[in-house]
Amino acid sequence: MKKPVILIGLGEIGGVLARGLLRNGHPVFPVTRGMDMAGIAKEIGDPAAVIVAVAENDLHQALDTMPDAWRDRLVLLQNELLPRDWQQHQLQNPTVISVWFEKKPGQDFKVLIPSPVFGPNAQLVADALATLNIPTRVLTTADELELELTIKNVYILTTNIAGLECGGTVSELWAKHERIARAVASDVIDIQTWLVGHQLDTRKLIAGMCHAFDGDPDHKCMGRSAPARLERALHQADEAGLAVAKLREIHAQA
Repeated sequence: MKKPVILIGLGEIGGVLARGLLRNGHPVFPVTRGMDMAGIAKEIGDPAAVIVAVAENDLHQALDTMPDAWRDRLVLLQNELLPRDWQQHQLQNPTVISVWFEKKPGQDFKVLIPSPVFGPNAQLVADALATLNIPTRVLTTADELELELTIKNVYILTTNIAGLECGGTVSELWAKHERIARAVASDVIDIQTWLVGHQLDTRKLIAGMCHAFDGDPDHKCMGRSAPARLERALHQADEAGLAVAKLREIHAQA
């Protein structure tokens, strides 16, 4: 029997991963809010991986309380994720996947584009998702991972925030409101640049975003979390001293 995998958080994406892991022969042990992680870590002392599938707002609390025995085998998958998010918890080399499939309640998953994954357990994640025909790309360097994470952030934030003004789908956003989309993306890239601490390649980020648009042209721009994403982006811009004029304009209109 293969080693077990701990799954912290039982949301939609976590459920997809659990299916793939079980199909690939890994026992899966779920951990939900309020369970004693330290006690479980004593019972299951040597899991193959510990997947943190909590909501992005709950990530830091989960990492703060992570048992020491699990810290060297974490798998992270939250949106708006960057290296600084795990480095502040003194985590040096987690496995990270930039998830490009979606799963909504009552519906099966839908793939937009292959999901990049990097880290010690990248192949474990890729093999599990392969049992469900969910494509991945195993990356070879941390720099590649940072680029992929920033592409995902630019995609999510640009579509959600521009969607507050334009609505519609991602293909309509680019076909009918490219000027607005580029203005929002420019502000978002300024914030991402500050967050990672060095200059980013704007052309690669825009190209990556457009590649994802092509993967699911009918994807709706504005999710339920769009207002919260805008508020969070503005908070980061204020902290960085960035103008982000288009984001502030949309916020004022909203």
